[in-house]
Amino acid sequence: MAEETQPKWKGKAMAVLKRSTPDQIWPFLEEFCNLDRLLPDIHTCYKVEGSPGQPGLVRHCIGKFGWVNEKLLTIDPTNWSLSYQVLENNFGLNNYVATLKVLPTAKLGDDGKPAGCEIEWSFITDPVQGMKLEDFVSYIDNSLQFMANKMEDALNAQMQRFGMS
Repeated sequence: MAEETQPKWKGKAMAVLKRSTPDQIWPFLEEFCNLDRLLPDIHTCYKVEGSPGQPGLVRHCIGKFGWVNEKLLTIDPTNWSLSYQVLENNFGLNNYVATLKVLPTAKLGDDGKPAGCEIEWSFITDPVQGMKLEDFVSYIDNSLQFMANKMEDALNAQMQRFGMS
């Protein structure tokens, strides 16, 4: 009897950052092994192997739901995007690949540069046992909104320290 394969889950979340440009937000994402500074559910995140900013970099994260090893597949600082895949984990993610992109908004500031940006987090994965796709997408969306707020707060604090706000 042929084995039935379930269709892949695909989803996307978007976060709008009104006070930050892509150039300001990208360094937070480019630093692949800093997830513990951006998400409350991640307690520890560190490099396992590879070179920072280069495809092949592997990070190990430990958090509320368990542990995961993720590999950076592509990174494009010019277009503010990266993709990664889950190699191993203990919470049921299989064949998960995600792409994060920072997109400039069409709105221009007084200086003629983009006033704000958006972060897009898209993914494809095998279905997660015991979970519905809409719940998984909601988790990704909530995580992204938290990350976006954390990034803008960090930039705001930095600007205040240097008297730039």
